[in-house]
Amino acid sequence: MIVKDFYNFLDELSPFELQEKWDNSGLIVGNMEDKFEKVYVSLDLDEKMLQRIEPNSLILTHHPLIFSPLQTVNFDSYSTKLLATLIKKDIKLISMHTNIDKTHLNKYVASQILGLDIECGEDFICYSEVNMSFDKLEQLVKKKLNLKFSKTVQCAKNIKKLALTTGSGMSLISSIDADCFLTGDIKYHDAMEAKSRNISLIDIGHYESEHYFSPLMIGLIEKYLLKNEIKAIVSASQNPFEYK
Repeated sequence: MIVKDFYNFLDELSPFELQEKWDNSGLIVGNMEDKFEKVYVSLDLDEKMLQRIEPNSLILTHHPLIFSPLQTVNFDSYSTKLLATLIKKDIKLISMHTNIDKTHLNKYVASQILGLDIECGEDFICYSEVNMSFDKLEQLVKKKLNLKFSKTVQCAKNIKKLALTTGSGMSLISSIDADCFLTGDIKYHDAMEAKSRNISLIDIGHYESEHYFSPLMIGLIEKYLLKNEIKAIVSASQNPFEYK
């Protein structure tokens, strides 16, 4: 298979034009006419993972390896070090980031992982009427997402409506119309802002809420690839954080 055919399939699935202006989704490494023999799916790239991946493959990630323009390629940074390995092994790289967030990932985590009845618009936010105590909601979220610890801001004993955005969504706080917001990467001043708005928070982690990208994408692309005799493989990157 050539990259262009797979890229066009992905573009129909979740149009790359939906990505945010600051994003860098799409073909990151390789050419549209390049051929590949296997597809590996992962949230991110890391060095150990790249060692396992066979040459002449294609990797589909959620997070783009490159965001800002590279001014030097001296192989001592995260992106350039991995870029060197990709080129040497003739591995192509496509990323689906904010476009797949909007069309699939937030809905998938909210409905399939957390088991919520949801309503999602055209942006990053999914809503659900939950009508449960904050404590019960916290325990449900912690269990379903396999969180190692709880990091919360509680503004009410009972939660009628919650909002969810996977990854890092606190920049959306001014748009949240709910009693509780589930997202990741919540910082100290984010918590203060939420308290002032009387919005409870449950930090669902960045890696913890977005590593579901891999099973989601396997389910969406596997049949198409099999028709073209291409194998899809989950090759999970590691969470850079350790919790002790």
